[in-house]
Amino acid sequence: MSFKAVRVDKTGAGQTVGFVEAEDAELMDGDVTVRVTHSTVNYKDGLALSGQSAIPRKFPMFLGIDFAGVVESSDHPGFKPGDEVIADGFGLGETHSGGYAQKARVKGDWLVKLPAPFSRAEAMAIGTAGYTAALAVDALEAAGVSPDMGPAVVTGAAGGVGSVAIALLAKAGWSVIASTGRASEADYLTRLGASEIIDRNTLSGPARPIAKERWIAGVDNVGSHTLANLLSQTRYRGAIASCGLAGGMDLPGSVAPFILRGVRLLGIDSVQCPMGPRLSAWARLARDLDRGLLASMTQTVPFERVFDVGAAILKGQVRGRVVVEIGG
Repeated sequence: MSFKAVRVDKTGAGQTVGFVEAEDAELMDGDVTVRVTHSTVNYKDGLALSGQSAIPRKFPMFLGIDFAGVVESSDHPGFKPGDEVIADGFGLGETHSGGYAQKARVKGDWLVKLPAPFSRAEAMAIGTAGYTAALAVDALEAAGVSPDMGPAVVTGAAGGVGSVAIALLAKAGWSVIASTGRASEADYLTRLGASEIIDRNTLSGPARPIAKERWIAGVDNVGSHTLANLLSQTRYRGAIASCGLAGGMDLPGSVAPFILRGVRLLGIDSVQCPMGPRLSAWARLARDLDRGLLASMTQTVPFERVFDVGAAILKGQVRGRVVVEIGG
């Protein structure tokens, strides 16, 4: 039986991306077949949907870097038909067909059983962005920084990673400084738990090698000058978790914060993250993320609108999280 999917292909003229009616024969290798019910739109998805990025590296392929669904068949000992599962990372939407399809076949070792109390829709309201935020908060705690040492800063605060990071940090007792380019989102960020809001332009220019100390911790998903400014203003023995590059892949800063203040830069990889830290992050989300707050930062759209949302997220026009209803 055919199913609906967003497929990317490559021709001499470039990439073509669009909806297709696909067949099971187009599914990639794996030992678990899943009926996909929900996905989401992360920044990386927006890039892939544009047809002008290097995100997809195998063609043809179904896009979507994460999904939630129900197992239809399994040759993996850890999963059986009827299990509710989530998947993100491991090359989904990049080298292996992902969640923008009503059916997926993947390795069971990539799957996580849906954590209570979340529904599949809530799991995708969290999605890769929220899971990445949880990894970042876990990494900051492992680095030994704590709320009694000073505030934490979050950049790209109104986006998916930023929204969940603020909620998790506030729940853990942090005073959170939210950096955003959208002053109109001040009330939204305050409801999530931010205690101070700053204009992102104060962090977007060239950074001084070392600047006045402001925060002990941070979650950055912008990169470039913004990350350099965060580091130059981090307090002695503080730490910044870096998990995104919306502003650029470069880091035009100085070694001064590292050698004069002992600042730590923590790289957050959500794609190949081992299952141990992955499960720990989802456990934190299940324990600490208020489902009411999650609902307040989430909008739901039908599968047909995924291209519209992909274009909007690249323009910085999406607040919080977007759930995409893929199938029944």
